[in-house]
Amino acid sequence: MVPTTARRHRRQGSRRDPAIDVAVLAATRRLLVERGYAATTIDLIAATAEVSRPAVYRRWSSKAQLVHEALFPDLGPEPPEDDFAAEITRLCRGALRMYGDPAVREAIPGLLADLRADRRMRRLLSDRLEATARGQLAAKVADAVHHGVARPGISADTIMDVIAGGAWYAVCVRRIKDVDAAAAELSALVLRGVLAESSPRRGR
Repeated sequence: MVPTTARRHRRQGSRRDPAIDVAVLAATRRLLVERGYAATTIDLIAATAEVSRPAVYRRWSSKAQLVHEALFPDLGPEPPEDDFAAEITRLCRGALRMYGDPAVREAIPGLLADLRADRRMRRLLSDRLEATARGQLAAKVADAVHHGVARPGISADTIMDVIAGGAWYAVCVRRIKDVDAAAAELSALVLRGVLAESSPRRGR
């Protein structure tokens, strides 16, 4: 059995060349658009990025993990808004833009199927970004309820589910083109159900 320290050194060593990471992630996004999720194999990604197959697996343990990082590198460039209603609007706009990304649109069905079959990977990737985003929203909801802006009994998970589901359907099924208008409509609908009756934004 390899000692923990040795394993840690090996993992750190595998990321000493950031150029490999950049090349692999870029190749993954490009291939998803050009070939689709099923045809975007680790072998093809490695060949396109001009790196070895072991180099890819030293960084990502599965195609699902690699695709997830290529599509969702972080929580997005925009910081959370201080104002609760503005934050809901930001999340709606961000979700619509995310699902409108051609690589995301091509990858989502296959990625979800792979994650459904691998509970451990699904939990790992959920913890990577989604749990953080939901945790941040939960803190915002709690603060809004405390100050009488949002009504009690509203779950951050439900809000996030409504935003993600509404955005996905609008982009991937209805094929909306005006993201800003869709974000305004979706956020207005969500806020109608979330804001407290006494909130001044309720009447806007």
